[in-house]
Amino acid sequence: MTRTAIMQTWIADNRKEMERFLKFVVVGTSGAAVDFGILYLLHIRLGLDLVLANTISFTCAVFNNFTWSRYWIYPDSRSKPVTAQLRQFFIVNIAGWAINTGILWALNQPLAALAGNLGLAVTPEQAHTVGYNAAKVVATGIVLFWNFFINRYWTYNDVK
Repeated sequence: MTRTAIMQTWIADNRKEMERFLKFVVVGTSGAAVDFGILYLLHIRLGLDLVLANTISFTCAVFNNFTWSRYWIYPDSRSKPVTAQLRQFFIVNIAGWAINTGILWALNQPLAALAGNLGLAVTPEQAHTVGYNAAKVVATGIVLFWNFFINRYWTYNDVK
């Protein structure tokens, strides 16, 4: 069997999961908009500490994502009480927050320095903005997969 045939068979056998993952990406995109927007507002405009601003913005995105996940991605997952599901979703996302914040913290300065060295930023403030945004994109991409798979097999394990 060729790779293409194997992939086509896998997609056909997992069509519902592929659909859920695509919906998860849409929901994640809306959550990322909430996350990035609030992070920008709190950190750049209001001057809050980066880790504190990231925690607040990430929490707002989690509420957004939970609502959409429960009612759009997994509408057939209501055998569990909403509070139990929200608790599980938050536990998964607290681990996701730790991964997200760790990556943001670790990559912010190196990526800011790289932005300055490549001429992508003229001032230290611009370099910082480019650095934390680039780090946030990397962190968000990694946490996307963490959140989907752990939530699918733990939070929404009542869905066939």
